[in-house]
Amino acid sequence: MAEVLEQMEQAPLVLHTAPGMRMDDDQFFQFCQANRDLRIERTAQGDLIIMPPAGGSTSRGNAELTYLFQDWARRDGTGQVFDSSGGFKLPNGAMRSPDVSWVHGERLDVISDEEWEKFLPLCPDFVLELRSPSDSLRAVQKKMEEYIRNGSRLGWLLDPAPKQVHLYRPRARPPVLENPESDSGEPVLKRFVLDVRQGWAAMARRK
Repeated sequence: MAEVLEQMEQAPLVLHTAPGMRMDDDQFFQFCQANRDLRIERTAQGDLIIMPPAGGSTSRGNAELTYLFQDWARRDGTGQVFDSSGGFKLPNGAMRSPDVSWVHGERLDVISDEEWEKFLPLCPDFVLELRSPSDSLRAVQKKMEEYIRNGSRLGWLLDPAPKQVHLYRPRARPPVLENPESDSGEPVLKRFVLDVRQGWAAMARRK
């Protein structure tokens, strides 16, 4: 047990369930509800990814980013922002929980009340992942590629250690920005500009 806990503190724990014990959507939702203290995702192949609680810098960074996007979304009025606790069932069957995501209101209007109470059956228009020290860069890159293949129109991967921003758009190779001052969300996020260096500072701040 000690070895398992140590592994979970260092990196996500992957549980293989297929082909013998694959849960359907309702069973998976109930499994997540019964384990609310854990952040759980599911791959398109049915593997369960159990992620440890975020460290202080990552948690603060997530909170700062969610606040900035929510503040913009309220002024913009065309869609809604979701934090890292929100789950989305992608078209390929995976269930993912981006650190920050945004969905245009027209797509949310067709979601039923019952669907609202579970993982939303769509891929967000915009997704952001903030890489934590325990995350494999390639693993997070693969998640970003999955979002784009499943319908996201814009994705940002923020990597604090080298201060890099990876930009993802459909049918384009993702460029990597080296410690940019800011990043524009146009045309998906209209009139939204992220002060990237403010984000790095928020993660480093202790007071």
